Amino acid sequence: MKVLVWLSGWVDSAVAAYLLQQQGHEVVAGFMLNYLDEDNPNCTTKKDLESFHAVRKHLGIEAYEIFDYREEYEQRILNYIYEGYQQWITPNPDVYCNSLVKFDLFLKEAVQMGFDKIATWHYARIAESWKLKAKGYRLLKWVDASKDQSYFLSQLDQEQLSRSIFPLGWMTKTEVRQIAHQIWLPNADRPDSQGLCFVGKVSMKDFLMDKIWPKPGAILDMQGIRVGEHQWAYLYTIGQRRNLYLPFQAYVSDVNVLDNIVTVARVGEEDVLYTGEIIIHNPHWISGNTPKPWIYHCKIRYRQEAQGCELKRLNDFVPWKGWMTSSAEYVIEFDEPIKWVANGQIVVIYDGDEVVGSGVIQK
Repeated sequence: MKVLVWLSGWVDSAVAAYLLQQQGHEVVAGFMLNYLDEDNPNCTTKKDLESFHAVRKHLGIEAYEIFDYREEYEQRILNYIYEGYQQWITPNPDVYCNSLVKFDLFLKEAVQMGFDKIATWHYARIAESWKLKAKGYRLLKWVDASKDQSYFLSQLDQEQLSRSIFPLGWMTKTEVRQIAHQIWLPNADRPDSQGLCFVGKVSMKDFLMDKIWPKPGAILDMQGIRVGEHQWAYLYTIGQRRNLYLPFQAYVSDVNVLDNIVTVARVGEEDVLYTGEIIIHNPHWISGNTPKPWIYHCKIRYRQEAQGCELKRLNDFVPWKGWMTSSAEYVIEFDEPIKWVANGQIVVIYDGDEVVGSGVIQK
């Protein structure tokens, strides 16, 4: 099988390419150039490209392609980040970077070039589905729950899954590093990538401030008393406790972009940070079929432990706020209230190890 491997320059993708070679596939290396900031010392693109060439040569991969998606990445991901924060939502660029760049632009171009599959280093599993009438595919959690990345892949569809391979799906991170050392990969000891997808380790606040001029405003406590000043309301998100610079420990409990006001809850007032129910907009179901209301587990953040929940259809439910919208189709009711829920976040729904789907949160 002819496979285009996304060789990112990091150790995981290098091991994925090696495993495919060992399985007898015709492997071609692909590198996505999505972001390059010459003035940003945290931008790793140059180092990634150097590592890409070093790894492919070490593995004997002569055929390679460089895909320049900088313009599309800015339109689809960076603008989504900027617009999201200005509209008072907390965007999740890593989820859409997968569904709109890696498994859209990259995959479509690979198909046009005649590749049977693309392969990535993602820590998740793809399995054939026994639930669908026609042949289908299921997205499953990785075997190591501490590194599982199925959350970030929750917007993929059947076509994308059918043309993708995750060679590391049944391995642990320790095993990946061991293989990297056994075959003397040049990036075997390179630390895992961190930070914003393709941009690097930079705080979201600093990243936004490079694009948008600040607009100082008031920080209020729960009694409406001014306790500090912020640089601009949309730079903050629910549950945030860093960069508040207050004389007491507090969490962001509300963000009012229109009036440019940030409200905080002191330690001991955390009850206001908890939410028992959410509405999800624009739901996406992996199988392509609408699931029935049922008892599931869900996550609103990558690192969060999955929480018990019940999925309900909105038209079978009386919203507590007394309003309904045509784009809001489901309500999720948590077994126990969870904290730090923000509009715009992605909630991912699981049935055991299987990803059922995901949606955009509206509290």
